[in-house]
Amino acid sequence: MAVTTDRDQKSGFVRPLSIAESVHERIYERIMSLEIPPGARIPIDGLARELNVSQTPVREALTRLEREGLVRKAHLIGYSASPQLTHKEFDNLYKFRLMLEPESARQACLNLTPETLARIEAAAADMEQGEQPVDRNSRYSRFARADAHFHDEILQVADNEFVRQALNDQHIHLHIFRLMFHSRVTQEALEEHERLLAAFRAGDADAAYSAMHDHIERSRDRLAAAFE
Repeated sequence: MAVTTDRDQKSGFVRPLSIAESVHERIYERIMSLEIPPGARIPIDGLARELNVSQTPVREALTRLEREGLVRKAHLIGYSASPQLTHKEFDNLYKFRLMLEPESARQACLNLTPETLARIEAAAADMEQGEQPVDRNSRYSRFARADAHFHDEILQVADNEFVRQALNDQHIHLHIFRLMFHSRVTQEALEEHERLLAAFRAGDADAAYSAMHDHIERSRDRLAAAFE
């Protein structure tokens, strides 16, 4: 198995990922790109042979992916990729987001300091730049994780841990990006994030609320095509 790397965002130093981390990334990318289809069984022994590793890092990776909501484990059956969201689950998830995230953006704007604004801007920049992906699969799966980090930075600044935990428990960004493997999703999201950042920089809490509300509605409309 080829050794992959991870870049330390503070120092720029590139360090090799551990075998377990590399295995996790490989399986994660396959699930996010639908190379491993929703509901498909994930045999540990077969993956270990394919990736040329022992079964231990594969088990560790699948355990972590189970915590992230991307795989499920059934007694006497083993692991399988989690099913896609149903249309009803998708609709309810976006109603849930619209209830919480625009107001969180407003509160974050009111709480902003130069340091926390810089942190949010760094998360946004990492989505657009970051480490160069190996291929389209890794680019898309990496974007999904970076998008989740960007939204979480805003929730941290909003400083309501109940709201933050409620949203994080749903693993929202991993599930919605798995619905549609399409570059349009990433480019339009970046443009919407820039409007949100402009509101933060201006210290305009109402504009931050509106920008987040608009972003979530547009995200819903883009991904709703997956159910057509």
